[in-house]
Amino acid sequence: MLDTDALAAWLGNELPTRPGLLNFFHLDPDLPYEEYRQLHMSESGVCRVIPADPARAVETTAPEPARSYPAMPVHAAEVTMLPDCWDVEDEDVEFDGDQHWGATSLILGELGDLDGNTAGSHCAFGWPDTSYTLKVTSRDADGPAVHLLQLAEDTELGWGWGDAGTLYFTIPIKALATGDFSRAVTQVLCC
Repeated sequence: MLDTDALAAWLGNELPTRPGLLNFFHLDPDLPYEEYRQLHMSESGVCRVIPADPARAVETTAPEPARSYPAMPVHAAEVTMLPDCWDVEDEDVEFDGDQHWGATSLILGELGDLDGNTAGSHCAFGWPDTSYTLKVTSRDADGPAVHLLQLAEDTELGWGWGDAGTLYFTIPIKALATGDFSRAVTQVLCC
């Protein structure tokens, strides 16, 4: 659960609707790998992001066989986040094609030793960590998807996705603008 009201001062116009609470759900069955690999984990229905009014929200126990994790309160800290070089398209920036093979090459060169990697961190909004050299934010005609939540492997909570994996929740920018959280999707990236 994410309290967007607590983040309102930082989010400004990035969160055009104020849902109050965002509840995040992801199908993560505890199955042997032979069975798990047969599942289609990229289909709709694998995740849900459900907004709730904090005044009307009621905490309930998840039904069996769903896994629940203990509550772990975290605090927000304002940080500057830059797009990862793997999440930038060639048409996003101008570059010399004789010097760089693409936007990623330009950004890698310009950032030098600056490491904005947030791998191993839980993050909400801003730019996701894409240290796996793969994109997280898909694009459609309205622009890049908005990063809602990044959940890294957490041994203290007993969760993980693949080998040092991270779970990302994103939503198309237009769906976020209209408050249509049914269009949110998840993606798991791991080593």
